Amino acid sequence: MVHFVGAGPCAADLITVRGARLIREADVIIFAGSLVNPGILEENARSGAQVYDSAEMTLEEVLDVMRRAERAGLATVRLHTGDPCIYGAIREQMDLLEKEGIPYDYTPGVSAFCGAASALDMEYTLPGVSQSVVITRMAGRTPVPDGESIESFAAHGATMVVFLSAGMLRDLSRRLQAGGYAADTPAAIVYKATWPDEKKYICTVGTLAQTAEDHQITKTALIIVGDTVVQSGYERSKLYDPSFETGFRRPVQGEG
Repeated sequence: MVHFVGAGPCAADLITVRGARLIREADVIIFAGSLVNPGILEENARSGAQVYDSAEMTLEEVLDVMRRAERAGLATVRLHTGDPCIYGAIREQMDLLEKEGIPYDYTPGVSAFCGAASALDMEYTLPGVSQSVVITRMAGRTPVPDGESIESFAAHGATMVVFLSAGMLRDLSRRLQAGGYAADTPAAIVYKATWPDEKKYICTVGTLAQTAEDHQITKTALIIVGDTVVQSGYERSKLYDPSFETGFRRPVQGEG
C-alpha cells in the first residue's frame, strides 16, 4: 500500500494525527525535500525506515521506489507539502499506481493557504466583503489554461490566494490591476507560513513587488489579495446573530 500524506504547511506539529501515524508505521518514505519540514520525519519516522528525497528524483524514479517497496511487502508513505490536492502532482502518480495494480490511499493535510491565514489572523470569507476564495498561480513552466488568467479572476473582486508566483510579482501586480483590482487594494506576502522563520508583510497590489524586494523574498511565499486582508468593514455573521433563527436556536426578539 502507498499512502499519500499531506505534511501540512510545515510546522512539525501541524501534520494530522493520521498522517503522523502513517509515517511512524512506514517502511519507506518518499518526501518532497524542497518544501517538507525535515522535523516531521525526525519526530515521526522510525529509525529503520528507508527515506528518499523526491526533490532529486523524476516521476519514474519515484514510481520505481514504490514498485520495489510493494513487491517487498513494505508500506510506503509519499509525503507532500501542505495538502497534496493543491499543486501536488498526485494524480499522475495515482494513475501509474493504478496501472500497476498497486493500492493507495490519501490522507489530507493543512494547506499552506490555511497556514498563511493563521499567520495573518485573518478570515478569508468575511460577510459583506468576500464570500469566495480563488486559489491560483501565475503561469510558469506549468502553463495556466486560457480561461484561468489572473485578469479573469481579478475581475470578480473576490479574495485571491496566489501560489508559486513570488518571483513574478511585478507582472502579477500589473495583471491584477488590469483585471480590476485597484492599486491600493490590500495585499499580503506570507513567507514560509508556520515555519520558525515565517515572515509576513501587509502591502497593496501596487506595492507587492517592492515589498518583496525590500525583504529579499523571491520564493516560498504566498500572495493574498483582497479587502479581507485588512479584516475591516465586514458585517456581523448571521449564524450567531440573536435575531437570526437556525435549526438549533430560536430568535431572541429585540436583540441584534
